[in-house]
Amino acid sequence: MADSGSASSRRMWCSFPERLQLHVAMLALQFGYAGFHVVSRAALNMGVSKLVFPVYRNIIALLLLLPFAYFLEKKERPAITLNLLLQFFLLALVGITANQGFYLLGLDNTTPTFASAIQNSVPAITFLMAAILRIEQVRLNRKDGVAKVAGTLFCVAGATVITLYKGPTIYSPIPPLNSNNITAQVFGSISSSSSSSLGDAKEKNWTLGCLYLIGHCLSWSGWLVLQAPVLKKYPARLSVTSYTCFFGLIQFLVIALIVERDAQAWIFHSGGEVFTILYAGVVASGIAFAVQIWCIDRGGPVFVAVYQPVQTLAVAIMASFALGEEFYLGGIIGAALIVVGLYLVLWGKNEEKKFAKEQLAIASAPEHSSVSVRSSSHAKGSLTQPLLPSSTENV
Repeated sequence: MADSGSASSRRMWCSFPERLQLHVAMLALQFGYAGFHVVSRAALNMGVSKLVFPVYRNIIALLLLLPFAYFLEKKERPAITLNLLLQFFLLALVGITANQGFYLLGLDNTTPTFASAIQNSVPAITFLMAAILRIEQVRLNRKDGVAKVAGTLFCVAGATVITLYKGPTIYSPIPPLNSNNITAQVFGSISSSSSSSLGDAKEKNWTLGCLYLIGHCLSWSGWLVLQAPVLKKYPARLSVTSYTCFFGLIQFLVIALIVERDAQAWIFHSGGEVFTILYAGVVASGIAFAVQIWCIDRGGPVFVAVYQPVQTLAVAIMASFALGEEFYLGGIIGAALIVVGLYLVLWGKNEEKKFAKEQLAIASAPEHSSVSVRSSSHAKGSLTQPLLPSSTENV
């Protein structure tokens, strides 16, 4: 009965158009990531160590990734070398250790909504890094190049506003939620003596938190840029991610063993702490990664990136209800600028791909038409250059 039920549910899901499946998957993915922002902030407020949290998260993620990487990429996986191991170690240092470490430090000093908002600048920062390293060319004589540069400037402006200008409170939950209510309804684990709002960052260093989050975005973008040449040498994405996760786990473990001297930090004190770590490892690192790979494969990276602002909106709603988060004018202005910048960069990338396809078609057309041109040369001797020459600008 259970098998027939699951088979019928699969048939029902497959009966939907693939485009609709992609939209549903992307919405679920963004809400999953949004929950991760809220859950991570709740974990920090429960007192979970900022070093122990990523250790447990990456253990869970590695255990989920390893079987898929081993069985699905048996034939694609090249031989491992010392040079590749060093590159995986560097990827882990940038993409796991620095990325997750800066994120938790930034989140601890700001709020989930603004952490998500600043993440929208990652495509623009990635473009800027790739341009500086000459991996990507900047063409200001074309509209796609102007759009990408303008989008990068908007993202930088938005991140600057969020960092330097907090502004007055625009929205505050009424009545303000306290940790006792959240504990009873969601986690059941924060002590009854605490009465401050979980999403409140008034007693934290807002500017320092935003700087940490910018460091998180720089690390994330650096990981994306550095990953490209590694995947050319080692074209097994799941295996690369597994190696990266393994080295990131080792790095975090060494740092935590040196810095975190309190043995109690490694022990779970409540079901809420267990839930936050399981959510981070299973949903944010395991399920979300699998869904994202499928969506990128079917819909393309631009389609996936366009949904990023949905995550910020979902975080704002969740954090307001679950954590009693307040919204500030500077954050709203900065988030709006970053979202505009994100879409300008994505539009520019999309136009660049269209232009590249057109140029490729134009360049290949004379080769296909050369036979017909020669056969008709006696009848149409005046036609000497039917299409653009093959020396058109490379894209």
